[in-house]
Order: sequence, then structure tokens, then C-alpha cells
Amino acid sequence: MSYTGRVTSPESLGRILQQARLLNGWSQRELAARIGTTQRYIWEIESGKPSIYTERLFAVLRETGTELSATITEQSTDG
Repeated sequence: MSYTGRVTSPESLGRILQQARLLNGWSQRELAARIGTTQRYIWEIESGKPSIYTERLFAVLRETGTELSATITEQSTDG
């Protein structure tokens, strides 16, 4: 099963990524360890903390009429 949503802001991207993490059953700390970063960084992404990069990215998307979407695909537990 998969879930798709529109990504219109850093906040909506953060919410989608949070849902993907939760569907995988991971804590922020577990995800951080899996990708080699800190729990705080995961929290910042999930909360949609603004950065120059994300602000400009979403400005470019809006200005060019580009829509971004994300699809969460549940991972199979079969080995």
C-alpha cells in the first residue's frame, strides 16, 4: 500500500516524512542513526524548520508552477 500527498511547503514535507518514519516504526533517534545524523536534525526536518535552501526551493516551485508530491510506500516485512 502507498500514500501520496502534495508537498507545498517545508512543513508539509516534514509531516509526510514524519508519517513515513512512523509507518516504518522508527523513532527520530533510530532514523537519525540509520542515516548518520542527529535526532535534532530529524526533528528540524519534520517540524519544517525554515532554511535558505528550503525557502528558495519552494519559491522556485511556486514561481515555475511546479507541483511536488511524495509517495510513502509501506515496506514489506517479508525477508
